[in-house]
Amino acid sequence: MAVALLNLGGFGLGYALMRCWFRAAVCCVATGALLLASLPADPDGVARGLVVAYLLALALAALDGARTARRRTVGGSWRPVVAAVAGLVLLAVPAGGVVFYGSAQDEAVEQMLLDRLDRGDRTVEAASAKPFDAARGDYRSALAVYRELGEEHAGSGAGKLVPSRLDAYYRAVSAPYRQKKHCEAIEPLTHLRTVPESIDPELLGDLVGYPDGPLATSLYECGVSRLGDTSAGAEGGELGELLRAFPGSAQAKKVGAAVSKEISEQSRAVRGSDPCAATDTLRRVRATALSLPDKSVSVLAGSADGGIENGVYACGLAEFKAKRFGDARQTLTEFAATYKKDKRRARARDIAIAAEIADTRPAAGKHLPPSDRAGGARMQLVISNDAPDGVEILYTGPVTGKVDIGGCGSCRSYTWASGSVSACKAKGKSYPRVTLWLPAGEYHFLYKHRGGTASDTSVTSYADGSRIQPGYRYTGCTYVSSSSSLGTGPAEPVSGSGSDA
Repeated sequence: MAVALLNLGGFGLGYALMRCWFRAAVCCVATGALLLASLPADPDGVARGLVVAYLLALALAALDGARTARRRTVGGSWRPVVAAVAGLVLLAVPAGGVVFYGSAQDEAVEQMLLDRLDRGDRTVEAASAKPFDAARGDYRSALAVYRELGEEHAGSGAGKLVPSRLDAYYRAVSAPYRQKKHCEAIEPLTHLRTVPESIDPELLGDLVGYPDGPLATSLYECGVSRLGDTSAGAEGGELGELLRAFPGSAQAKKVGAAVSKEISEQSRAVRGSDPCAATDTLRRVRATALSLPDKSVSVLAGSADGGIENGVYACGLAEFKAKRFGDARQTLTEFAATYKKDKRRARARDIAIAAEIADTRPAAGKHLPPSDRAGGARMQLVISNDAPDGVEILYTGPVTGKVDIGGCGSCRSYTWASGSVSACKAKGKSYPRVTLWLPAGEYHFLYKHRGGTASDTSVTSYADGSRIQPGYRYTGCTYVSSSSSLGTGPAEPVSGSGSDA
C-alpha cells in the first residue's frame, strides 16, 4: 500500500523505495512530459486525452508498485508505515498542482479576454479615422467583440470594462456630429440607433436613447442646408425623414419656418443677377416642400408659385441678353403657354419671336424688342407666297409679330437661278398673300416653310433684313428653289423680286 501511495505522487517514489530505478525514472519522465505539455497554462487547458493517459499511467504505476512490493522486503518494520504516511502527504503535491494549474488557467483566460477587448478597442480607433461607409464593417466587428465579452463573460475583468468601451464606441461613431458635419453624421447616428437591437440594452445604459437628439439635429441642419439643391433627394430628403422619424421634436417644429424663409429668399433672388439659377432652386424648394409629410409645411409650396412665375420671365430675358437665343425662345414660349393671365404674356411672346429670328440672324438679337407700341404712320408691306406649301413669317423691329401665308397649290419650285427672276410674276395668277402695316425702321424677318404633301418637307428656313422707310408701299415674295431652300424677295417699294435663299 505504501509503495502504491508513493507512486501516485507521480515521481515513482515507491519504485525508488524498492530500488527499482528504471521504473522510477519512467514515472518521472511521464510527469515531466505532462508538465511540459501543460505549462505555461493555456486558456483552453490541457488536452483531455493527455490527462486521461497520465492518470491511467499513475494507476498502473500504483497497482504495479503494490504487486511488486509483496514479493520484496522493503526493510524494517517501521519503513512501510513511514512510507505510507509519506505517500499520503505527497498526494498533496499533485492535488496542489491541479489547484495551481486551475488558477493559472483562469489567469490565462482573463488575459485572453483582455487581449480580445484590446483588439476591439484598436479596431474602433482605426475605424474612427475612416469615412463611416468604409468603417462600417470594422465597427460591427468591434461591437460583436463587446457584445460577447459583456454578455457571455460579464463576470470577467474584460466584461466589466465593456460599458466604458461602449461609451468610447458611441463617441467614435458620432464624431462627425460633434464636428458639426451634420450631413455626414446622419448615417453613423442612424447606425447607433440600431445598436440596442444587437446588444443587451443594460450594457448600454443611457446610451440607448443618446442618438435621437443628435440625429434629429443633423437631419434638420443637413436638410435646411440642402433646400433647393439637386442632392436634396426624394420624399423631402432629410427634412422628410426628420418629420417622419421625430415628428414631435423641437427640430421638426422649425421646418416650416426654414422652408418659408428659403422660399422668400429665392423669390427675391429671381430678380437678381442669375434669375435662371434662382428659379431652378425655387422650383426644387417647392418640390421638397410639397413632398413633406407635414401638411402645415407642404402647404407652403404654393407660396413659391409667384416667385417661379417671375423667375421664368426674368430668366428668359437674361438668356436673350446673354445671346442664348434658343434657350430664351423656349423659356418665354413656355412662360406664355403656362401663365395665360400674366400681363407680361404678350411681351414674352414678342421676345420669343425675336429670339427665334436671332437664332438664325444674330443681328435681330442686339436689343430686346421695344416694350411700347410704336406710334406714327405705318407703311404697307404685302408678301405673296409662290411656294407650294404655307409659310410662317416672323418679324421684329419697331414692332414684333408673326403671320401665316397659305400655300400656293398650283405653284412649283424654281431653279436656283430662275427663282429670283420669275417668282410671284406670273400674269393673271393669284398668289396667297398677307399684308403687314409696319412703322418705319429696321426689321429682321424669318421665313419658315410649314411643310406638307405638296413639296419637300426638308426645305430650310430663310432669314433676311429690310429697312422700311416712310411714304412707301412695299412688296415681297416667298418661293422654294430646287435646292430645297426657302427663298424670299427683299421688301421693296412698289414692286418686289425674289432672291434665292
